[in-house]
Amino acid sequence: MQLYNTLSAEERAQLINEAGKQRLTLSFYAYAKIENPKQFRDELFIAWNALDALGRIYVAHEGINAQMSIPADQLEAFRETLEAYDFMKGIRLNVAVEQDDYSFLKLTIKVRHKIVADGLNDDTFDVTNKGIHLKADEFNTLLEDPNTIVVDFRNHYESEVGHFEGAITPDVETFRESLPIINEQLQEHKEDKNLLMYCTGGIRCEKA
Repeated sequence: MQLYNTLSAEERAQLINEAGKQRLTLSFYAYAKIENPKQFRDELFIAWNALDALGRIYVAHEGINAQMSIPADQLEAFRETLEAYDFMKGIRLNVAVEQDDYSFLKLTIKVRHKIVADGLNDDTFDVTNKGIHLKADEFNTLLEDPNTIVVDFRNHYESEVGHFEGAITPDVETFRESLPIINEQLQEHKEDKNLLMYCTGGIRCEKA
């Protein structure tokens, strides 16, 4: 039973070229309590390898974080492999605006301590205790509320490109660095203010 990639990048690129099929580049993540990340990893590899899915995926006790390339005609079959797990039913797949059939040339699934480095060493931290996801109009309504504090959980390179007016933008390079800084700045307002958070794909502010 194959559980690891056996082809070189060059060999995979040739197979993609010969297949002549359109591929989709997409990403997704999900926080969950996974008892056996190694078993979860192996199950995913078997299912995705059969679909010719490629990508870079991290799994941990706290969930999954994936950037992938799949054949466009296998999208529904791929979604079924995700929804075989309760915590990924109805999961949002972020499909890239610009497609590249060669965005990934290997299927690499690694078991990590965490799916996003945060510097937290608290075993009681519950990653499934999440905030409320908002639609754009709901976000904009809260943004206009004077009782709202806005936090940008991206790094300073991203926030310098553009950010919401009045947002807290910590001068950091990593998510790990931002948590203690923002926590200190919000100490006085945690109970009496609306806290509006955003990042690039959601994985950082959802954990925060």
